[in-house]
Amino acid sequence: MRTQADGLAAAIAAAAQTLSAAGISSALVEAEQLAAHVAGVDRGRLRFLDQPDSDFFARYDQLVAARSRRVPQQHLTGTAPFGPLTLQVGPGVFIPRPETEALYEWATTVLAAEAPTIVDLCTGSGALAVALARYRPDAHVIAVDDAPTALRYAARNAEGTTVRLVQADVTASDLLPELEGRVDLVVANPPYIPDGADLEPEVADHDPHHALFGGPDGMAVIPAIVSHAGRWLRPGGRVAIEHDDTTSERTVDIIEATGLFHQIEPRRDLAGRPRFVTAVRMGATNPERATNSERSQP
Repeated sequence: MRTQADGLAAAIAAAAQTLSAAGISSALVEAEQLAAHVAGVDRGRLRFLDQPDSDFFARYDQLVAARSRRVPQQHLTGTAPFGPLTLQVGPGVFIPRPETEALYEWATTVLAAEAPTIVDLCTGSGALAVALARYRPDAHVIAVDDAPTALRYAARNAEGTTVRLVQADVTASDLLPELEGRVDLVVANPPYIPDGADLEPEVADHDPHHALFGGPDGMAVIPAIVSHAGRWLRPGGRVAIEHDDTTSERTVDIIEATGLFHQIEPRRDLAGRPRFVTAVRMGATNPERATNSERSQP
């Protein structure tokens, strides 16, 4: 006689086959994650689940069918992990990626100032801003985006933190003039994918294109971010800008060309790909440009 637990195991196995046939590489993991979501338990507790709710299987089948159509799992569950956070996400907001967690980890190592001022440009769901505000509750964190839908998600994720949300175009030359010379850290995960890039359906069909594409070479927004960092940062303040894995050197060149930064360092993500560049704002007594010898590739 088949038990309810056996039914759950069979349903997960069938779901994994469906997802695999749809081209999803982590089919079994995702089948289990969706089952855990429907059951309202952690994935590791699935094997102890004896009696799913009466409507579990119908709800589960609906989610598996949607995922097989390459709807992002994060849209089906309404959440996405990022570092120490579980963020609320959905249609209309960029889903944060594990690659950006390397930038977050770097940022936590350089926030030495008391009550630092942090600006997160192109904040999207608020991933970097909220994670840094949780890490440093004494910080003054400003998160900027021009998309109302993204900011609605960011507002939900920022509840209970010091994050201040600003709706504005990050390419505007006069953005936040009151911050000039007052900021300790600028972080940014801008739209940087080159136009026409071949993307997975979950990205191409569901992430907002405005948050993905950065012009023909993916560099449309990065010069404005560098300019803002040059104005806002205190001497010794730092900037970190995420970029496409093909444009690390170009990002370095843009930062170097300002003559305002030193210790310009291209850095890699958790998978070893070139992912973001960091730099330190020079003071008035140190006007030298960065040299090639100051660059390092960790």
